[in-house]
Amino acid sequence: MGGPLRRWRPSALSLRSRLVLLSLVLVLLGLAVSDTVVLGSVRGRLVQRVDQQLERYGGPLAQRLGTEGVPEPSRVRPGNRPWLPSQFVVAFASADGRISDQFRLPVAAGDPRPLWPRLDADALAGRLGKPFDVASDHGGGRWRVLIVPVTATASPAGGTSPAGVVVAASLDDVSSTTSRLSTAFWLIGAVVAALLGAAAWFAVGAGLRPLRRIEATAVEIAEGRPLSHRMPAASPHTEAGRLASALNGMLAQIESAFAARAESEEQMRRFVADAGHELRTPLAGIRGFAELHRMGALPGEADVRRTMARIESEAVRLGGLVEDLLTLVRTEELRPVQLAPMDLRTLAVDALHDTTALDPTREVALTGPGGDGPPAAAPVLGDEARLRQVVANLVGNAVAHTPPGTPVRIGVGAQGGHGVLEVADEGPGLTQAQAARVFERFYRTDASRTRAGGGGAGLGLSIVAALVAAHSGHVELDTAPGRGATFRVRLPLVTPPGRPG
Repeated sequence: MGGPLRRWRPSALSLRSRLVLLSLVLVLLGLAVSDTVVLGSVRGRLVQRVDQQLERYGGPLAQRLGTEGVPEPSRVRPGNRPWLPSQFVVAFASADGRISDQFRLPVAAGDPRPLWPRLDADALAGRLGKPFDVASDHGGGRWRVLIVPVTATASPAGGTSPAGVVVAASLDDVSSTTSRLSTAFWLIGAVVAALLGAAAWFAVGAGLRPLRRIEATAVEIAEGRPLSHRMPAASPHTEAGRLASALNGMLAQIESAFAARAESEEQMRRFVADAGHELRTPLAGIRGFAELHRMGALPGEADVRRTMARIESEAVRLGGLVEDLLTLVRTEELRPVQLAPMDLRTLAVDALHDTTALDPTREVALTGPGGDGPPAAAPVLGDEARLRQVVANLVGNAVAHTPPGTPVRIGVGAQGGHGVLEVADEGPGLTQAQAARVFERFYRTDASRTRAGGGGAGLGLSIVAALVAAHSGHVELDTAPGRGATFRVRLPLVTPPGRPG
């Protein structure tokens, strides 16, 4: 039993059904209020007309009773119209509030009569001249009653005068009229509600049609349609249009996130494959030399020393590769760098000495950015150890990928709100395709950039880009075949204390 009841709860109905029901409830409520007001107004006007009739008849009758006194019953008969119209019931109230001597024409035994209230002198005084309702003695009808005070003359001609004349008129006509009006209102309300319900059903259905299209599109996407599919367009001035726009924006974000995730997974697969390849080479060399020694294939002391030296060099190479990988991982984990005020000129001077130590045959120059003028101050916030690794990798890259004796220029200074440190060589340069991938992990250029001493694993420039990004900076590469390569590091300048920004 609870199941069907739950299905009929408002929250279980469709939006279309709820809107139609709400509109019907509001309309029916409005009709009920307006009908009640109209019926009350009509009844009030009809009762007011009855009161006026009672006053028009009761006033002259009270004056006549004050002059002539209470008439004898024999004088009140069907032919004696001046005394008693047939639509009224007349009675007389004594000074103590008792109502007696009720008259009505025509008189029939079964006719309903007013059920007079029990009054005392004070209650009678309070009701004089004020119309009020009383019940019928049978039949369930109502009567409108008016007690008009009688002012007796010194010697009424007909005997004693009552304290008041009670005039009553039936409200059956009023009740009948209001009942017919009420029935008409109910019929009109039913017809209006039916027509409005039908019109609202189709109107709301038409208004919700864009939402149904959005729903159908969402179902298609949930069932496997590509995320590139979008919600149907609708007017941006409507709720459905704004919803479609918001859902399209959300789909674009989700699609972008999935694409980025797929790209990241592909990069991770390439990274693992490249790392495995790079690690396998020194490990294979170490294992091979160890097996030669185990099998006794190194008879002489000189052969053993040479083999141990090769094992040591491969182990050093393997250790460097592992350190580079760890550096990349730590950088991607967004471990905070230890920032402190420093000047890039210090790193530039040290880079000049490092380059000279790596290749004494090279001409090394220290200039400002772009080779213009002398080196200038470049105050930044940086982690000195990490930035030294950046500069060391750039210098090592210039030495490793250019012929011996190739000049190298190191520039440092401030430019465009950034501290700039650049390492430029006059080597063979890079093509546009090579420059676009030079910061990728494990990427190596072709033979046009010779790698002295066997080269590295292709992680140096990746580490440079990651460490500079951790300092909220970026790396630029300016190169072309035959005109060398310039790697330019840009970091945000820090304003010294006491100097305007």
